[in-house]
Amino acid sequence: MRLYFLFFLLFASWPLSAQKLAQKQFQLMGCWFEVKVFAQEEEEAQAALAAGIAEMQRIEALISSWQPNSATSQINAQAGQQAVRVPTELLALIQRAKKISALTDGAFDISFAPKNSPWQFKGQTLEKWPKIPPKASSANWQNIQVDELAQTVFLPDSLMQIGFGGLGKGYAADRAKALMQKMPGVTAGLVNASGDLNCWGQPPGKAGWNIQILSPDKQAPPLGYLQLNGQALVSSGDYEKFFYYQGRRYAHIINPKTGLPTQGIQSASVLCPSAELADALATALFVLGPDKGLALIDQLEHIEAFIWLSDNSYRCSKNIEIKRDEK
Repeated sequence: MRLYFLFFLLFASWPLSAQKLAQKQFQLMGCWFEVKVFAQEEEEAQAALAAGIAEMQRIEALISSWQPNSATSQINAQAGQQAVRVPTELLALIQRAKKISALTDGAFDISFAPKNSPWQFKGQTLEKWPKIPPKASSANWQNIQVDELAQTVFLPDSLMQIGFGGLGKGYAADRAKALMQKMPGVTAGLVNASGDLNCWGQPPGKAGWNIQILSPDKQAPPLGYLQLNGQALVSSGDYEKFFYYQGRRYAHIINPKTGLPTQGIQSASVLCPSAELADALATALFVLGPDKGLALIDQLEHIEAFIWLSDNSYRCSKNIEIKRDEK
């Protein structure tokens, strides 16, 4: 995503330091990831980097809906048939996802991954609008049955599926950060899960991690930048997966209440302590729209948001601090 390349450019300008840097770019969850870790010694930085990557690979194996042996795939395979016993970690993640669904009045919904989806988002032009399956037969977060005592999850409708595309990368970034920042000698770091950023500490010579805000119009100058100090910044955008139909552009994010692709917002960024929560809220903003979405954000403590609209204008939450000149 755009923030990915931006962070790399800002990093390149940092002064040399006695701290040692370990960094790696790699593919995970079908996306590009990057991890940067500063530590007192080279061995410490490399050890933390390896541990962070291994943790995110472990999470992918847990939540992946395209790996047939994952717990998530087993839940989907048994939809409409029987409950599936799952690890405590996955059970807790599903419970948190349901709480975010309640918070956003269903704008965020991990169950909106129906079998035989008619939508294909590959930058193509649709000649014919596809037939939309009835929503009631495929998705409703309230129908996800979680039994904490038995430690099982059951999807009562055979067409129902769950997927963690709306918060999985954020969760992975949170877990990798939590692990790496506790390791010996580590002073700072940043996990970039294809636009889902989480960081800790300060890079050498800087007061924080500076992430510029770029306009969807590639010819326009940057609007400014946000300085991260231990927070997560997650961006969702329609510039990678979309299609055109009758001259209109439709994003890959689906409104769970209508079954239709969202319109009106080009990108949404959420700043908060948790990348998992920011990931889910960024998705919800596309569905809620700028008015309802920002009204919700303004009610939440320690959470801010920034939205680019389809006409290249922008709106932001009331307490966000956009810096204009990097010091």
